[in-house]
Amino acid sequence: MAPPLLTLRDVHLTFGGTPLLTGTDLSVSEGERLCLVGRNGSGKSTLLKIAAGQVEMDKGERFFQPGRTIRYLPQDPDLSSYASVLDYVNEGLTEGDDPYRGAYLLGVLGLSGQETPQSLSGGEARRAALARTLAPEPDILLLDEPTNHLDLPAIEWLEEELKSLKSALVLISHDRRFLENLSRATVWIDRGIARRMEKGFSHFEAWRDEVFEQEEIDQQKLAQKIKREEHWMTYGVTARRKRNMRRVRELADLRKQKREHRGPQGTAKLSATEAEVSGKLVVEAKGISKAYGDRRIVQDFSTRIQRGDRIGFVGPNGAGKTTLLKMLTGELAPDSGTTRLGTNLEMVTLDQKREKLDLGDTLASVLTGGRGDMVVIGDETKHVMSYMKDFLFSPEQARTPVGVLSGGERARAMLARALANKSNMMVLDEPTNDLDLETLDLLQELLADYPGTALIVSHDRDFLDRIATSVIVSEDDGVWREYAGGYTDMLAQRGEGVKARKGEKPAPAKKEKSSSSNGSVQKPQSKSKLSFTQQHLLKTLPDTIEQLEAKLEKLQVEMNDPQLYVKNPDKFAKLSQQITDLTAEKDAAEEQWLELELLSEES
Repeated sequence: MAPPLLTLRDVHLTFGGTPLLTGTDLSVSEGERLCLVGRNGSGKSTLLKIAAGQVEMDKGERFFQPGRTIRYLPQDPDLSSYASVLDYVNEGLTEGDDPYRGAYLLGVLGLSGQETPQSLSGGEARRAALARTLAPEPDILLLDEPTNHLDLPAIEWLEEELKSLKSALVLISHDRRFLENLSRATVWIDRGIARRMEKGFSHFEAWRDEVFEQEEIDQQKLAQKIKREEHWMTYGVTARRKRNMRRVRELADLRKQKREHRGPQGTAKLSATEAEVSGKLVVEAKGISKAYGDRRIVQDFSTRIQRGDRIGFVGPNGAGKTTLLKMLTGELAPDSGTTRLGTNLEMVTLDQKREKLDLGDTLASVLTGGRGDMVVIGDETKHVMSYMKDFLFSPEQARTPVGVLSGGERARAMLARALANKSNMMVLDEPTNDLDLETLDLLQELLADYPGTALIVSHDRDFLDRIATSVIVSEDDGVWREYAGGYTDMLAQRGEGVKARKGEKPAPAKKEKSSSSNGSVQKPQSKSKLSFTQQHLLKTLPDTIEQLEAKLEKLQVEMNDPQLYVKNPDKFAKLSQQITDLTAEKDAAEEQWLELELLSEES
């Protein structure tokens, strides 16, 4: 069995006096597909940064095979030092990488490459970072929330792209369907340690529940054992002195074990503050249309939304989901047609971009609206500390500025504030962004039991399957249609998924680009026969490549000695350089053989 490409052993890291990672292990072998899961704040992103070599651990070991390549996708990429997006992407390429792949990926992700970093939105910056990360096709891809800010066509394209790569993958994502489709093993970060299961994410929740159940049984057994020992201490101290002291020490150890045990983190307590019941008819739209200049956003759309409906809105970015939503809720008047709202509506909204949060405000001020220390939840008044605890915030975070909270914590803060308001209609724009899986489960349960109406814009296919009673889909050119059921039901009725908008076609496939621009592959002469030298190389290069691989394998065996660097650092450096040179030689031979094979097929 080949040794892992990347190994982390006994990783310890403490932030602000609080242990985050306490003996965490991670190994990534060639071609593996791992998903990294855990609660918000459990250390998933930090562990990924340690794996990428971007964060120093307090204690532990990191080994990455020399001559291999690794790329990391951060949640908050920094493009500020680059003149253009294409410069940023191309700077991530190394010698031997396809120089046109970066431009191809940018085109697929909706960017031209000529944009300046200052003009990009947060979502566009994330797309540029995704193109930079994927372009080199490295040995290991470390991806932190790669689907954030991507629409459904882009998410489904990314899935297929990652499936086609030979790279090993380590994924962090809140998108269940994405993880289920790509992962083959699961690493669970829980209370500072990593547990590994050799199955994909679809098996995770059953496994997690089994671990918690067994842990509870073990704690009950420990409590019973302590009780027996304490009884012996009181009534049985008549044995030999030496034996007594041993049992006293054992009891002290048992008590320490119980005292230091960290139980599972609690779950958020989500409950919506209900307003008076709305009328049975919530929204009725007849033939509404909207256009900006020559571009039609909504064309002759009609619908009736009843109390209790949970409507999902899906479509590519820029299709007009938010515009349609604003017309249905009365915030925006249609160019033609009519919208009628039902009676007694009390609406609450959750903003996708978290723009309604003042980043300088404290968490307590956000939750109370700046009015003292109490939160009014319907007819109940609750202290802000207690309400924070319901949403898994610690008391120390009460005076923390919102700007320093993580993305998941901001999402929970917005959710907490929205649910405190009375409502019988919720308008949720990408509510799943940055929520951990446990909180996402609770949000799904809340919406399933919510007696009011919910209008939800989402790119999360699993979320829509679980909660939507119907889905309104963009058919392009301003046409919108409603399908009963969730996202999977829509696929069955429609026969296809959501497509990218017309006029936003991906760049040509990379093989077409590279072959048309590589000097060794001349299009006009491509149908002529290969020269004798080329025919000879086409036959002999596979043997050459095989010999190079054999040499690399032998060198790698020597490099796998964990004591090599300590015993003989000069030999370690020499072997590392040899591996790097031979890898480059092998890559060049493979590329030359591929070019000749393409020429041979064309001729």
